[in-house]
Amino acid sequence: MTSAKITIERTQTPKSKPKDSSSLGFGNYYTDHMFIMDYDSGQGWHNPRITPYAPLSLDPAAMCLHYGQEVFEGMKAYRAPDGGAVLFRPDKNMARLNVSNRRLCIPEIDEEFAIEAIKQLVSIDKDWIPKGEGTSLYIRPFIIAVDPHIGVHPADHLLFIIILSPVGAYYPEGINPVRIYVERNFVRAVRGGMGYVKTAGNYAASLKAQDEADKQGYTQVLWLDGVERKYIEEVGTMNVFFKISGEIVTPALQGSILGGITRMSCIDLLRSWGYTVNERTLSLAEVEQAAENGNLEEAFGTGTAAVISPIGELKVEDKHLIINDNRIGEVAQRLYDTLTGIQNCRIPDPFGWVVRI
Repeated sequence: MTSAKITIERTQTPKSKPKDSSSLGFGNYYTDHMFIMDYDSGQGWHNPRITPYAPLSLDPAAMCLHYGQEVFEGMKAYRAPDGGAVLFRPDKNMARLNVSNRRLCIPEIDEEFAIEAIKQLVSIDKDWIPKGEGTSLYIRPFIIAVDPHIGVHPADHLLFIIILSPVGAYYPEGINPVRIYVERNFVRAVRGGMGYVKTAGNYAASLKAQDEADKQGYTQVLWLDGVERKYIEEVGTMNVFFKISGEIVTPALQGSILGGITRMSCIDLLRSWGYTVNERTLSLAEVEQAAENGNLEEAFGTGTAAVISPIGELKVEDKHLIINDNRIGEVAQRLYDTLTGIQNCRIPDPFGWVVRI
């Protein structure tokens, strides 16, 4: 924990900003500055600073490179109509970061101080927030173990870093439906493991299946449970929802699924609109049966990067389940319009989710 003042060193060589916000893509550009804070055993978190964006200098034996002691978050800043900058539920992201910290034996951060660091960094690089429709400034806080030591144990020295990236749509399809490959051979996580936290190892475990999905022309992988391999868990970068006979179902958080901030927000919105939303066990067989009976009305993913991503097709082995004639559904469209409207301050925020910088 720290209450130290953040020192600021501004860049003397500003970068050229992307001119065309419609071709930003995702994760291709980085702003002029970054935040760094050190942790040392016996001293705690200290020396918080904002510096020019630059490469890190790590010892080749740094423990994050060998044992994966690393956690991260994903969040965004948005440009308001008056030109100001806002964050969306940053307290939830920082609380989740500490959930990840506890699981990876990383010292917890002061959540309020971390939000203040994000605010100061975004304020300095506010001109990097793009103005185009569907764009935002992606915020990536992460913590890495940097002890130069070959040996498996929790680190004594770590870095907490925040970088910023102006982004457009995460998927090339944008808000158009994506095609999803259902993985039947590999598993991502099991209860008792690390599936519920944001750590690099979870994403490394997904690469093989994602590569196969890419080869077959599918955008993302739908993961099943790691034990029986028959219950739906999440898409590689999103939580997932299904509308079956009027009921909206999303897999329950039981230790192997990431508790998404967008997922949480969608559940709150849907229930406020009067929808029945159930967080429960959902088998792939139930979804297949609903598709065959004509009762699978919608499917969509939710996440910070894509916000809402409608699912137009599920590939289950040799079956191709087409959902809602491969069109965005009414619920997904309403969620997208409402969430992005609140995030960009175009519509009222009755929940108090938006935080001004």
